[in-house]
Amino acid sequence: MKRACTQAFTKVNENIVCEFSRQVGTSYVSLVKNNHMKLRKSVIYIILLFVAGIAGCNGKPPSLHISTSPETAAVREFRSVYKVIDGDTFWMKNQGGQTEKIRFIGIDAPECRKSAHKDIQRFGKESKDFLVGFLKGKKVALEYDVERYDRYGRTLAYVYLEDGTFLNEYLIKNGYAKVVTFPPNVKYHRQFVIAERYARQHQLGMWRNN
Repeated sequence: MKRACTQAFTKVNENIVCEFSRQVGTSYVSLVKNNHMKLRKSVIYIILLFVAGIAGCNGKPPSLHISTSPETAAVREFRSVYKVIDGDTFWMKNQGGQTEKIRFIGIDAPECRKSAHKDIQRFGKESKDFLVGFLKGKKVALEYDVERYDRYGRTLAYVYLEDGTFLNEYLIKNGYAKVVTFPPNVKYHRQFVIAERYARQHQLGMWRNN
């Protein structure tokens, strides 16, 4: 009797262990399958991203338009210079044939002619002669700041050549003009200060020692 009971108990334990093993095995297999499916989905997603990246690289990239201001980018009209007055002022004509007097913003060139308020200054003639020769046969476009006109009715502008040369900065950096700032037109003041420092350090133009 005791032996029979022991055998029955052992049999029950074996059944319990087998069932437990089966359940654990099923759960493990299910877990592995789920992880495997997730891994497959991740790999497929990465492959799709990689293929999309290659397609994007092989396609034509979007064109980039770089400009100093939205206004200049939207309306850039290049016009010929009509007459150079001095190293920081010139005349140009609009499409209607009317003349417009342009004064460079942020720069001041030495005076090249005597007036009621100013005398001829050192390097004034050289500054004007350079601008005359530099603008010969070229067209320029204008960019404006906060105030468009000065008290004399001149148009205040940043001036650009067709090759992208920023003429205000160019004149300062090569010593043909110095920095002068009249708020609120201060958009490129810091840039101009750096340009003048360069001209002074290299003794260019008006900063050349006699």
